[in-house]
Amino acid sequence: MYEYHIEGGFPVKGTVKASGNKNAALPCIAATILTDKPVILHNLPEIEDVQVMLEIVESLGGSVRKIGTNSYELTTSNILRTDIAAQHSKKIRASILFAGPLLSRAGKAVLPPPGGDVIGRRRLDTHFLALTELGARVDIDGQFTFTANKLKGQDIFLDEASVTATENALMAAVLAEGTTILANCASEPHVQDLCNLLNLMGARITGIGSNTLTIEGVDTLQGAEYTIGPDYMEIGSFIGLAAVTHGHLSITGIAPRDMRPIKMAFGKLGIRWDIDGSMLTVPAQQTLQVNTDLGGMIPKIDDAPWPGFPPDLTSIMTVVATQVEGTVLIHEKMFESRMFFVDKLIGMGARITLCDPHRAVVTGPSVLQGSELVSPDVRAGMAMVIAALCARGESVIRNVYQIERGYENLAARLQGLGAHIERRLTCS
Repeated sequence: MYEYHIEGGFPVKGTVKASGNKNAALPCIAATILTDKPVILHNLPEIEDVQVMLEIVESLGGSVRKIGTNSYELTTSNILRTDIAAQHSKKIRASILFAGPLLSRAGKAVLPPPGGDVIGRRRLDTHFLALTELGARVDIDGQFTFTANKLKGQDIFLDEASVTATENALMAAVLAEGTTILANCASEPHVQDLCNLLNLMGARITGIGSNTLTIEGVDTLQGAEYTIGPDYMEIGSFIGLAAVTHGHLSITGIAPRDMRPIKMAFGKLGIRWDIDGSMLTVPAQQTLQVNTDLGGMIPKIDDAPWPGFPPDLTSIMTVVATQVEGTVLIHEKMFESRMFFVDKLIGMGARITLCDPHRAVVTGPSVLQGSELVSPDVRAGMAMVIAALCARGESVIRNVYQIERGYENLAARLQGLGAHIERRLTCS
């Protein structure tokens, strides 16, 4: 096990390249099960979650070959098994994404309950309802067993705009008989990445980027070569880090359209940036001040399904708000346990009132003091890193495995930007 030792108070500066979108990489890896031909994926982030997904592909009978930096060739000529090992599923929630592809390709999928971040109740009902409507049978007895003779297209209205349920239904529908309409579905950039990959493989998906997708089933899918888009969650994290450390930071490889909802939220905290093509630059001289609503009312930063503000960035925004003059309400509507990490920020000196499991009022700026912390999940862990880097003194963050599940080579990349951070083996 590793931990981070961080000395705060040093501005980050320089240039960093955005990693590939973790949340696009995971379903795209699962989608390679849908064909017996090679699929080449570029810009896969070198993180723990990706490695676990690649191991699952191999365990099902596929071959995984690294062909370059962040590039892999995946081929599953034959499905040798249809069950996901518990050792894999407990590590990553995205293991559920193999249900749709295995059903389509082999007619059966057996999955233990998935693990992943503990940020509140993360229901799987939408997955089951969508796959059942396509013709699957679901048995629950300590694990989930999906079976189907032949999936058939349906007009499906999802009971929530779940990203992974949308992706599972998509991957089940592309080889189903007839036409499927998915309404009230997720439309995040990573869902769009999956749709674009599937279309390159021969699927017929229209409505990409909207909340209604139409899938005309095909008999078979072919191989393809695809480049995963940039991770706007990582980009948002680096923007927040640059702002609170008063650093000058350029981020290359961005997709400007993905930044629009994020820009609106950061703008409420007085944080701005410039975009030139695929490069985003956060200037050092920022007026970190809350922009109040009309009449001087306290503004709110709240998350929502795309194109709303991404829930994965609410933890980051909470830390950033501690360094901004004024008061703001952070409203995390989607996960009831995600805001509980704020007690650690309060212990560092932040002025935060946790109103309930979903809402926190933050008043800044506060002088944060270094502390000993434990990362509870990917995003809260990164928020703690940002807090430590703008705090006075030294901080130690443990359980960084959780952070590194979502951020590629984080300590080394931050060192390259001038941050005082070391990754050390845990002394215990």
